[in-house]
Amino acid sequence: MALYAIGDLHLCLGAPKPMDVFGGAWVGYMEKLRAGLGCIAPGDTTVLLGDLSWALDLCSAREDFAFLNAIPGRKILLKGNHDYWWSTAAKFRAFCESNGFTDMELLHNNHFVYGGFALCGTRGWFYEEEKSGEHDGKVFRRELLRLEASLRSAGQLPKLVFLHYPPRYRGYRCTEILELLHAYGVRTCYYGHLHGGSIRMAEEGMLDGIEYHLLSADKLNFRPVKILD
Repeated sequence: MALYAIGDLHLCLGAPKPMDVFGGAWVGYMEKLRAGLGCIAPGDTTVLLGDLSWALDLCSAREDFAFLNAIPGRKILLKGNHDYWWSTAAKFRAFCESNGFTDMELLHNNHFVYGGFALCGTRGWFYEEEKSGEHDGKVFRRELLRLEASLRSAGQLPKLVFLHYPPRYRGYRCTEILELLHAYGVRTCYYGHLHGGSIRMAEEGMLDGIEYHLLSADKLNFRPVKILD
C-alpha cells in the first residue's frame, strides 16, 4: 500500500482541448500520464489535486473518468479552477454508479484516512481571482468554510492538506488559509495549479513550520509522487 498524489492532469478525451498546444513538457502528455501512473498498484490511494478534465459537464467527462477509473486503487478528487464538470456529490456518485466507475470519492467538506493520517483539503483561493474580480468575497469565504469543515472533521488525527491553489506564492500569501493551517496544526500541505514558467514562482520546503510541495503534473514529469508507504 502507498499514498500517491498528483494534480492538473487536464485530461482531454471528452473535450478537444489537449495541452500539447502549450509545447514543452506537455507534448505527448497523455502518453506520459499513462506511463507515469503505471507505478500505482491496486492497494494504493491517489489524491488528484484538481483540474482533472476539460469537459464542461459529467456526461462529456465520461471518457476522462474512464481514464481515471483505470488507475488502480482508491482515487480521492479535489476540485480545480477548470473542473467545470463538478456538480454535487450526489450527482457524482450517481454518475459513477451508472458508468461502473469505482473507488472514486470527492474531498469536499470531509476527510479521508490513510495510515493514521487525515487527508483534508479543498480547492482554495489564488491571487488571480482577486485581481480579475471573477469571484467575489462570498466564494472566498465558502472556500475557507470548506477547508475548516474538512480540518474539523478530522478531529485529533495528524493532518495532510491538499489544495488546488497554492496558499502561498512568491510575493503572495493567502493569509486566511495559512492561518487555518496553523490553527489546526497542519505540518504538510500539497498543492497544484502552477505550470510551465510559473513553477519557478512556487514556494516549497519548510516555511513557517509547514512543509509545502507543488504537485502539478508537468512539475512531476507526469508521474505521481509517493507521500506515504
